[in-house]
This record gives sequence, C-alpha cells and structure tokens, in this order.
Amino acid sequence: MVALKVCSKEIVDLAHAKAICLGGANEGDPGYRGNGDFYGSYFRDLDGNKLNVYISATSV
Repeated sequence: MVALKVCSKEIVDLAHAKAICLGGANEGDPGYRGNGDFYGSYFRDLDGNKLNVYISATSV
C-alpha cells in the first residue's frame, strides 16, 4: 500500500472521488479513522494497488 500525505481534507475527498470516477475500486470512503487523529480514504487503482490519501487531523 502506498500512502500519500496531502494538505487538506478537500484534497483527500477530491482524490478519492477522482480515483473512483476513473475506474478505481473503493476500499474506504473519506473520513476520520482511529481516535479521530487521521482523516483519509482508501482505493485500489486499475492494477489492483491499494492507495491511501490522508491528512493528520491535527492539520485539519
């Protein structure tokens, strides 16, 4: 799995939506995870690779 740190929740949301729009598979809608200290989304690309786009909630 590859994790990509971004600078805003909006980018997490947009990246996930774009990945799904382009044919990727949803592996986890954007949202808070754990103790609420992590906001991220998960998807698989067309080759089956799992990706995560996230931001630390302390940066939100």
